Amino acid sequence: MPPWRLHPKIGDKFRSGKKETKMKIHLVTCLLFLMFAGGEARVVSVPEEPLVRVEGQPLSLRCNVSEYEGPLEQVFEWQVFQEGKSFQLISFMESSYTDARFAKRVADGDISLLRLADSAAELRIRVLRVSDSGIYTCSTPSTDMSVSGNYQASVPLDVIKDSLQVLSMAPPTEIPEGNPLDIHCIATRDLKQNTYLSVTWSVRRGTAPPEDIVTLGPDGDHRVGSSYIQRHADMGLLPQSMKGNIFSLVLTETRPSDEGQYTCTAREWVPEGGALWQPILEKSAELGLLKVMPIAESLKVFLEKNATLNLHDTLHLTCSVALNNQVNIGLEVTWLVGPDKDGSNTSRILAHMNQDGVLANGSGPGEISRTGFDEFQLLLRHVDQSDSGFYSCRVQAWLRQSGGRWVQAAEKTSYPVHIWVTTMEANFNVTLSSPMTPQILGQPMVLVCQMNGEPPPADAQLGVTWYHHSGADTGIAPQPIAAIDEQGDLVLWDDYRPLLEQGHIVLSKVKPRNFRLHFQQMQDSDQGTYHCAVSVWTRVRNGGWAKNQEVRSEKLSIKWESKSPRLYVVARRLKEASRAGATFEMSCQVISQHLLDPGYSVLIRMEESIRSQPRKIASLSPDLVMKLEEWSEPDRLDSVVMEKIGPKEFRFRLYGAMVSDRGFYFCDVTAWTRDVGKAWSKAVNAASNRVQISFTDTGPSFNVSIHTDTANVYPGETTKMECILGLLGAAPNAGDVSYEVQWYLSSHHASTGATLLASMDRWGVVRKSPRNSSSDCSLERADAQTFRLSVHQTQDLDAGEYHCRATPWLRSPAGTWTRGSELTSTRIFLIVRFALWDSMKLPLLYGLGATLAVGLFSLLLGLMCAHCWCRNTSRTPHRPCNNLIALEMD
Repeated sequence: MPPWRLHPKIGDKFRSGKKETKMKIHLVTCLLFLMFAGGEARVVSVPEEPLVRVEGQPLSLRCNVSEYEGPLEQVFEWQVFQEGKSFQLISFMESSYTDARFAKRVADGDISLLRLADSAAELRIRVLRVSDSGIYTCSTPSTDMSVSGNYQASVPLDVIKDSLQVLSMAPPTEIPEGNPLDIHCIATRDLKQNTYLSVTWSVRRGTAPPEDIVTLGPDGDHRVGSSYIQRHADMGLLPQSMKGNIFSLVLTETRPSDEGQYTCTAREWVPEGGALWQPILEKSAELGLLKVMPIAESLKVFLEKNATLNLHDTLHLTCSVALNNQVNIGLEVTWLVGPDKDGSNTSRILAHMNQDGVLANGSGPGEISRTGFDEFQLLLRHVDQSDSGFYSCRVQAWLRQSGGRWVQAAEKTSYPVHIWVTTMEANFNVTLSSPMTPQILGQPMVLVCQMNGEPPPADAQLGVTWYHHSGADTGIAPQPIAAIDEQGDLVLWDDYRPLLEQGHIVLSKVKPRNFRLHFQQMQDSDQGTYHCAVSVWTRVRNGGWAKNQEVRSEKLSIKWESKSPRLYVVARRLKEASRAGATFEMSCQVISQHLLDPGYSVLIRMEESIRSQPRKIASLSPDLVMKLEEWSEPDRLDSVVMEKIGPKEFRFRLYGAMVSDRGFYFCDVTAWTRDVGKAWSKAVNAASNRVQISFTDTGPSFNVSIHTDTANVYPGETTKMECILGLLGAAPNAGDVSYEVQWYLSSHHASTGATLLASMDRWGVVRKSPRNSSSDCSLERADAQTFRLSVHQTQDLDAGEYHCRATPWLRSPAGTWTRGSELTSTRIFLIVRFALWDSMKLPLLYGLGATLAVGLFSLLLGLMCAHCWCRNTSRTPHRPCNNLIALEMD
């Protein structure tokens, strides 16, 4: 517990009773100071104030020494002055120091001396007795070089009897939330003793440590726990001191957090140490376990049973509230209505009253009134279709706290009751008819939905919904197509949304009670049964519309016999090409069955012989757009014409027929129909019979041959090959014949077959293909019948088979050029030999040259080194030979 400051008046009163004893102690201290003053003086200190303690409690007296000389560890001795005599109590030096009066207690450890530091020790008495009262003196034997300062200090101790008693007055074990609570505690003591009393109320919740609520005393003031400061400021927590040593704690309204085990603690205090309070005794009493019953557990909300009302009736509903506690409680009530039982998110508010009984502005169309503390009534006049639904009553219980603030304590919503507002019986019927019924695929359909009988009210609106059922599975519900709502707006569903947005299905209101559904083009999936539903809508109180009546028509079946489309094509020769350069005409007659407004595409094909691979010549689309397919002759792009000459008849014309055009021609026709998106959809395909172009070629005949001087060459050489055209029969004039020539290479390095090297058209223009090797080729016309191919800087990639293709062109007397049949020559294999010497001579020459250069450089380097570095410049003195001989003889 934090230290308590001493009230000034109480301190003066307490100190007056101890004045004489304190003056004696001060006089002794002054005399000792005067005797030993000068320089550094030893100081022995104990608590200054007289001590008051209670029997049975422990005691600790600390003694400190400072400003001393000698060893660091000092010796402490304690004496006690009682009944006019001084008794030795305990010492660190001698075990026999203790007086016989206290020997047993020291031996039992009831009295002990504990060293706290070299210059501090503490006297401890485990259990105080009243006989322990006296003046206790702490002394330290001198270890100084000279006597100075004080060597002992004393403190009076007064041990009083234990007269403190705490009695509990148990609170109720259970209390409703919001009710006031008064907790009493009785604390008594002997008033003759100069001590003071404090009372503390605390609560322990579960296993948590106890929490202090408020403390009253010891100086008449009180302290509030940190969790209860605001509550005390709001006058919700009131500690009181009553007569007869009865202390009271009042909680003006209980809360769920007040639940727990309550304890009352009484403490006895004395002023000590100047302005501080010292507790000398503490006793507690358990007041009992308190349980707070929350309002949420007792709050119950009830509604009446389900009900059925007629249109424009008045709805009465009563909401009953059951609550154990009604003290400081305010009820807030809200009436709700929703489309389903648990649709709280979609519910709307009909009426609302807050806890003060004030109706909210614009809360809803309902009227709410309070017929008692626990009853609230809803009144709804002139009900209509929009008032049907599930009604519920939401009650919020608010607790008024001492500060005047409202705190929500509980909220409950009643089980919803179903209120159904019935509509009037239908007084009309609906018929469905089809003035335009489809007979085959692709035809339009019109359905008319007619309302018959009494007209709707003047303020009512009509709506219609169209349904379709395919009939494949009777267990599947009809599929909605579209609807026109009460405001005339179009309502779409996903399955038919694209058709309606693109205008393939049209909904319209022809007359006030007549609706129409129009399919622009029926498909097989549109077969089945159709029906319509006409609904009557009236205005409701919230400004919206409510459906009062709905009547459905009988089902109308829409079916037709499905027939497979058929197509027949007949080709007829209109003009025969009897010779080269003549015009060929052919017609394609189409016969179709079970097709609605078809379009036709025509493709002209040609086979050089029966069952050979056909070639596409030209085509005509359903939109009559002509396209040349595999007709790639630049000079004859205008020679082919296709056109439509009748509803189901097409004509193909070929101008200037040539020998290469001879073959079998036929029509490949495809029938197309428009789908719902107006795009062409393929229906059926058929081919006609063959019409042949066969005329005798009376002109000269040609042949082609190939020649080369050598078929074996070395890399880098140039080889020449000639393509020679021969003419048999009557020779035309020099300017009436021309040739197209192409040269090809079939190389073993390439896997793509023959590669075009160069070509010359009949006008003499040469075109060469790109090459990957370093060699090059050229094409020239050596004479009128000879075309020469030259391969320059021949490489290994140029080896392979060479051949030429030639196409003769003849000019007729009328000036028309006619293309002859393409001629292909035999093949010549060109071999590129490997030139061993040519490929090795340069490396050999480079190697010999490098070797010779390195050898010469090495020789010159050796000579220079021997001349410059290995020469001995010192001269050896000449010694005669005779001296050597004489030495040998010796």
